Amino acid sequence: MDRMAGALLDAQVDLNPHQIDAALFATSNPLSKGVILADEVGLGKTIEAGLLIAQKWAERKRRILVITPANLRKQWHQELADKFGIAAGLLEAKSYRQAIKDGATNPFDLAGNGATVLICSYQFAAGKAQDVQSVPWDLVVIDEAHRLRNVYKPENKTARILRDALTLPHKVLLTATPLQNSLLELYGLVSFVDERVFGDLDSFRAQFGQPGGQLRDAASFDALKNRIAPICKRTLRRQVEAYVKYTRRIPMLQEFVPGADETRLYNYVSEFLQRPSLYALPNSQRQLITLVLRKLLASSTFAIAGALETLIKRLSGQLSQTLDEKSATTDLADELDQDYEALDELADELDAVADGSTKVSTAAEIAAIRAEVGELESFRNLAISITENAKGTALLQALNVAFGKLDELGAAKKAIVFTESRRTQDYLMKLLAGTEHGSGVVLFNGSNNDAKAKEIYADWAARHAGTDRVTGSRTADTRAALVDYFRDESGKGGSIMIATEAGAEGINLQFCSMVINYDLPWNPQRIEQRIGRCHRYGQKHDVVVVNFLNRDNDADRRVYELLAQKFQLFDGVFGASDEVLGAVESGVDFERRIAEIYQTCRHPEAIHTAFEQLQLDLAGEISDAMLNARKALLENFDEDVQERLRLRNMDARASLGKLERLLMRFTRAALNGHASFDADDTGFLLTRLPDGVQDGKSTAIPLGRYELPRRNEEAHIYRMAHPLAQGLIDHAQHVPLAPSKLVLDYNAYGAKVSVIEALRGKTGTLMVEHLRIQSLGATEEHLLAAAIDANGNVFDADVTDRLLGMPGHAVPLPRVDAAPVQQSRSDDLAPAQQNMLDFAAANVPIPPALLQQIDQQKALVIADLESRNLTFFTQETEKLDAWADDLKVGLEREIKELDRQIKEARTKSKGAATLADKLQAQKEQRDLEGQRDKKRRELFDRQDQIQARRDSLIDELEQQLGQQVTTTRLFAVEWELP
Repeated sequence: MDRMAGALLDAQVDLNPHQIDAALFATSNPLSKGVILADEVGLGKTIEAGLLIAQKWAERKRRILVITPANLRKQWHQELADKFGIAAGLLEAKSYRQAIKDGATNPFDLAGNGATVLICSYQFAAGKAQDVQSVPWDLVVIDEAHRLRNVYKPENKTARILRDALTLPHKVLLTATPLQNSLLELYGLVSFVDERVFGDLDSFRAQFGQPGGQLRDAASFDALKNRIAPICKRTLRRQVEAYVKYTRRIPMLQEFVPGADETRLYNYVSEFLQRPSLYALPNSQRQLITLVLRKLLASSTFAIAGALETLIKRLSGQLSQTLDEKSATTDLADELDQDYEALDELADELDAVADGSTKVSTAAEIAAIRAEVGELESFRNLAISITENAKGTALLQALNVAFGKLDELGAAKKAIVFTESRRTQDYLMKLLAGTEHGSGVVLFNGSNNDAKAKEIYADWAARHAGTDRVTGSRTADTRAALVDYFRDESGKGGSIMIATEAGAEGINLQFCSMVINYDLPWNPQRIEQRIGRCHRYGQKHDVVVVNFLNRDNDADRRVYELLAQKFQLFDGVFGASDEVLGAVESGVDFERRIAEIYQTCRHPEAIHTAFEQLQLDLAGEISDAMLNARKALLENFDEDVQERLRLRNMDARASLGKLERLLMRFTRAALNGHASFDADDTGFLLTRLPDGVQDGKSTAIPLGRYELPRRNEEAHIYRMAHPLAQGLIDHAQHVPLAPSKLVLDYNAYGAKVSVIEALRGKTGTLMVEHLRIQSLGATEEHLLAAAIDANGNVFDADVTDRLLGMPGHAVPLPRVDAAPVQQSRSDDLAPAQQNMLDFAAANVPIPPALLQQIDQQKALVIADLESRNLTFFTQETEKLDAWADDLKVGLEREIKELDRQIKEARTKSKGAATLADKLQAQKEQRDLEGQRDKKRRELFDRQDQIQARRDSLIDELEQQLGQQVTTTRLFAVEWELP
């Protein structure tokens, strides 16, 4: 816990004990190849992984990769920046190409310079698997890892590619549903993390499984539970209710009936999209573009009008290209992306290739294109003629009702309205401008470059100038400014934020209690993310969720019923269950299934049948037997978990409190005369920097108010990773130490400390050494402190620490030209600094009893480390033994099966009615016996291979267990306590 305390201190989030517990579980065994964190939905697995990343970051192990679904990339980027102060970079096709242009041999290895955590999608990582594999990652985090649970199946190519590329690094898999429909899924996930937990797939089936992927029996259940216990951890929501308070979701449905022209437009465009062949849509992107056009058609007439104009331009460009070789066609995806901002991510998930427009040449093709252009122009003209949308009118009605509900709840009158179109966003802005809400409307999207956003940013930047709220990134700071404006409850802020899908990723709005899905996505995971912007940890009120439904559209009605009733997204305490969200491995695949229904079904009966089949398919993904198996294998008794979390909470608070006191005590001393401190040491005002602290620092250290923890948004967050703390520590490590006596002032301490009070009137010697141990690829550092009085009484580290906590002053001692004390040298110290330490120590005689006390402390630390290493080594060797046994079981099972077949052949031979039958049976028996003998020889050969592999792994472990111990004497002083 003490080792993790620095990461806990730097985290700008109220950490819950289950999150700390999960992070400690993931770091408990340095020999482990990784873990699966399988907490239920809503418990903050991202925070758990963020703690692990922060810990690696603090250890300067900064080759870190986060693999996540494309639509979660920005959320990860924002969470790491906001909650842990860690810079992250998104690696995608554009940034990858730019890095290559800038001279990078492998853009994935940019993390090697310690500048950033890299975030990419599953598809991108798999597509660049060779680059990924070539980097010696310190940590790989994989979010929504249930996508990998079928890695054992040959057809799951993405998962298999990633498994092979990430065999060596330490991995953390995050999933709420590690086991859904077959026990083999658990095998798949565990083998992705560590291929040596189980043998091969056949031996796993033979030991634990039954046909259909069910668990075999009680004995195999116990064995499997023990096998996965070190690698898989799951906490339930009910187990943490003592620490996390949840509010509810309250659904509201606003129905509307489109006008006659709106209905005509919908039918025209829908029938157009259903045609088997279209020049307007490139074949390579047909599925992607059709899905986007259907979203825009459902959004508003303004959105589809713009999209139709884009199609017209593209077709006109094709015609121009036929007549003029120099004319270029419009890239459809790039153009539509200007309005539908989530298109890039959708294309990434669908693996849609770029628009490969082909040249048109025949007269028939030219005539067909002109005919399509004419149709599209008529659709566009109809769309432009519609100036009022029924759904827009319904929004105004819904706002009045929903704001009334917020009044009942005692919540602030704020609403976030989600739309999938920038043009619809502009329409809603104009629609609301003439209402009582007009002055409080703010837009939030991917560019945030409208006039009001610029004004809000300018005001925010001026207000926060000189504070660490300003990151220097115009994009990030504008997002922060808009959120702050929306949060403001002074009456000058916003009451309604209209946000696009891509724009609102990664922002936290727990101060807002109303989510309005103006456009309802078909992807249940995306809906959960939307609602999760408000319905999250820190939300004090129930959250009202408003949806709109076209009463005349049968497909729209069935989609809403599916999302509301099957997925339970809009009401209850937690929203969608693990089981249902986990069944939808990819929300985009689910979205595609719904789009196919819209494309292929023209009548209510066909729509009904298609949705019934979709629900049946979804139900088939959720196996009650596997839910029970998951509960039995991965869940522990509530009482045990709650007691462990209670103790973890106490330990975390103690470690954090100790570290905060040490940091502030050190800072007070290091800034002596350069800052004024609060009486309770929770904050200070930095007026000037000590000489030399800023030197060599690339990051400017601002003056002003610092707080730990921050209570005032205008203050700087003071933490270990802050440039001021790092600068002071670096400066202090190089301050010359002159031979001194510490004269301590007990009366000035202001509190009774019995053990120190008993030392009043005494003098003695005090010494501190730095112990550094490198083992199992990790480094541990300890301070060994001891003191002795003039009568020869020796005091341990605890008493010595209390002595050093007393106020006092240093009195220089006369220099004695004595030979330097012989001691180990630290690799971290320059020769001049080490000589200075030797000089300071040499002028203070060290009694042997003091050295003996330090040696005893050192021996205890090393003994404790060796005890822990023995536990880790035992875990790994037991795992290797089980792995070797699994492989042997598989071979022996094959031989037993051949023995059974031979026995059947003998029985058949004995009962043969004719010589020919008997001869045939004898030949079968002979062939089977030959196969069995061959398998037996293979068994012996493979047993030798398994043993050799096991021995080599043991040798690897033994090498890792080697220790490098370095001790450095930091100082020795005389002390006096009058």
